[in-house]
Amino acid sequence: MSITVLVVDDQAMVREGFAALLAAQHDIEVVGQAENGAQAVEMAAACRPNVVLMDVRMPVMDGLEAARQILAHSNASDSDEDSTHVLMLTTFDADDYIYDALRLGASGFLLKDALAEELVAAVRIVASGDGLLAPSVTKRLIEQFAVSGTRPVLSQDRLESLTDRELEVMRLVGRGFSNQEIATQLFIAQQTVKTHVSKILTKLGLRDRVQAVVLSYETGLVEPGS
Repeated sequence: MSITVLVVDDQAMVREGFAALLAAQHDIEVVGQAENGAQAVEMAAACRPNVVLMDVRMPVMDGLEAARQILAHSNASDSDEDSTHVLMLTTFDADDYIYDALRLGASGFLLKDALAEELVAAVRIVASGDGLLAPSVTKRLIEQFAVSGTRPVLSQDRLESLTDRELEVMRLVGRGFSNQEIATQLFIAQQTVKTHVSKILTKLGLRDRVQAVVLSYETGLVEPGS
């Protein structure tokens, strides 16, 4: 079964280039292209893609507002298997948008100058329901904006449903560790880590591990630079 993708960018050459690259993959089907956020919201509601590849800065409606509306509609109407995931496209000069996008429920972000294979891999990762924590600059950006004056401060009471072991795992997820690295750190099996991560996401009502990273900083479970 193909991964369905909606490509959203106001620059025609960029949009069509991404669409052509993705359409050439055996397991990916590009179901539409949109040139602004308002168009993206309409098209996403109509075709319900697995992944929306979304530019941040666009006329009419920017990518943040479009992502908010698309994810709200998806959460309200689709099952987990049919839900739409948003992968944000950005450049370094748009860093100030990244944290807000992740808080809204975006499954990650990718730099516009990423290699072709990185773009394809990112779409597949996000479509699988996992958050995109690569490239490694993601963690640096989350740290930067998690401590900005505009972020809400959440109580660690939000984490009370977690066991001590789950808190350990979440703390390492928040620091950007992979499942394999967590398994090595805690001397447990990788499958056990995967089970813990799944339980953490379920208990806290999170879409993926990217949101777990964000929550780790918002509650102070992980502090920037740790």
